[in-house]
Amino acid sequence: MNPGRCAACRYLRRRCPPDCIFSPYFPPNNPQRFASIHRIYGASNVAKLLQQLPLHLRTQAADSLYLEAQYRIEDPVYGCVGLISLLQQQIHDVERQLAMTQAEIAFRARHPQAVESNLLNNVGNPSFSNQASSWFM
Repeated sequence: MNPGRCAACRYLRRRCPPDCIFSPYFPPNNPQRFASIHRIYGASNVAKLLQQLPLHLRTQAADSLYLEAQYRIEDPVYGCVGLISLLQQQIHDVERQLAMTQAEIAFRARHPQAVESNLLNNVGNPSFSNQASSWFM
């Protein structure tokens, strides 16, 4: 085997020309990178896509294709959209928790006496002590 062949040419079992479109983006030491992309998009589609892009965008495009192919292999139905949806749901949950905390802070700032009297009235209440201890965790 010629050690100068890129991962794409090795995978496709062909000679790697000096002007190979794949060699800058698929080094021979990472064959899985091209295999994943080829499995999802096909070599000719990736070659066409890379040729249509300006040189300064090709590295980013190859990285994006690899990540999207990996997510599609891991989750054939949703691919990277599944991860995006999960992250959006987490953001929504955290924003909701933040809004509740901000509302509680605003209430306590406007009504400090109500908070103090509530604390004094519930000191002996076991459920209150469990709730109060969870505030400080």
